[in-house]
Amino acid sequence: MNIFLIIISYIVCAPLIGGLLAGVDRKITARMQSRVGPPVLQPFFDVLKLLLKENLVVRRSQNFYIWFYLFFIVFTGVLFFTGEDLLLSIFALTLAEIFFVLGAYKTSSPYSFLGAQRELFQIMAYEPMILLSIIGMYMVTGSFYIIDIVRFQKPLVFFLPGLCAGVVYILAIKFRKSPFDLSMSHHAHQELVRGITTEFSGRTLAMIEVAHWYEYTVILGFVYLFFASNPVAGIMSVLVVFFLQILIDNVFARVKWQLTIQSCWLVALTAGLGNLIVLYFIRK
Repeated sequence: MNIFLIIISYIVCAPLIGGLLAGVDRKITARMQSRVGPPVLQPFFDVLKLLLKENLVVRRSQNFYIWFYLFFIVFTGVLFFTGEDLLLSIFALTLAEIFFVLGAYKTSSPYSFLGAQRELFQIMAYEPMILLSIIGMYMVTGSFYIIDIVRFQKPLVFFLPGLCAGVVYILAIKFRKSPFDLSMSHHAHQELVRGITTEFSGRTLAMIEVAHWYEYTVILGFVYLFFASNPVAGIMSVLVVFFLQILIDNVFARVKWQLTIQSCWLVALTAGLGNLIVLYFIRK
């Protein structure tokens, strides 16, 4: 398939898929809480409403950082779905998160400032697990390129079960769900008003929501890599992981940032690093 067609397809389809996933998330969450819930298309209506609202800002430069946040999220997805370097894709995703944090700091709001600090703590918590997973994929496939990882003959989960479990554990951070929804939440139980997004409104807040939809596809695509040799099993596994995150969100309460970092690093050290050590001796 022509690479330009892949890029255009991703740019158009990824927010549609991400928005639908957000709508399904709300619907399933409502059912788990014995509510009817909003329609599945409600996230799209919400973004449309934000686009029509006045764009109020504390400082004009805060929106500058959000444009870069959205750009690097999309750039990450383009790299990922065109089969480029996985390490570069993750670095681009981290850079996007840094711009998001800088935008929140620029507003000088105490709520936004505290949300930005928590966002940095979350980045510190999940990055080791992500990097260990990339190293594990390289050890198995001999390549950092996503196209080579996808074409590997056997499911990577057979070689990297600990890393796969570790990635599922830290996904609650990326999906901004309990018990790790520290910096902001997509639901109405955030004690910091809206946390890191408190001082964003109108078109800028709509951009942040759309960026999250793009991010959903990249995150779930990363999970898919563990099962990529069997596309059907890969898609089913991604759906199971997505449902599991919704279930965890509705079962567990939010934890403090200290426990977030400690638990994620402990999982990275035991399940992640332990898996790499075993893999090294098996393939030696």
